[in-house]
Amino acid sequence: MKELIDGKNFAHIATIMKDGSPQVTTVWIDRDGDTILINTAEGRVKEKNLKRDPRVAISIIGANPYSGAWIRGKVVGMTKEGAVEHIDKLAKKYTGVEKYQGYTPNEKRVIIRIEAQHVTERI
Repeated sequence: MKELIDGKNFAHIATIMKDGSPQVTTVWIDRDGDTILINTAEGRVKEKNLKRDPRVAISIIGANPYSGAWIRGKVVGMTKEGAVEHIDKLAKKYTGVEKYQGYTPNEKRVIIRIEAQHVTERI
C-alpha cells in the first residue's frame, strides 16, 4: 500500500451522500506514516460527506492494472493548517510544478487524514 501511495498513482475515494448513495472522486493521495492524506477544497462534496459520515473506501491502481490496494477506513482528522503547502507538494509529485495551478478565488484547502481499517493489496 505504501509503495502505491508514494508513487505517482491516482486514487479513487468513495464517500457516502446524505441519502446513503455512494459518491466517488479521483484524487491525489499522500501519507504521513500509516495515515492516508487527501487534500481538497472546503465545501466540496467529499469534504461535506466526510464531515457527516467519516467512513471511506479508497482504491489505488498502480502501473500494472492487475495490482493495487483497496482500503476501507475512517477519517480521523481534518485541518486547514499546512493544507496549502500540502497541495503544492502533491502538485509537485503529480505534475512537476512547484505550485498548485487549480486555485480558485477564496478557496480554502483542507487536509483529510484517514486511518486504514482494512487493506487488501495485490502487487
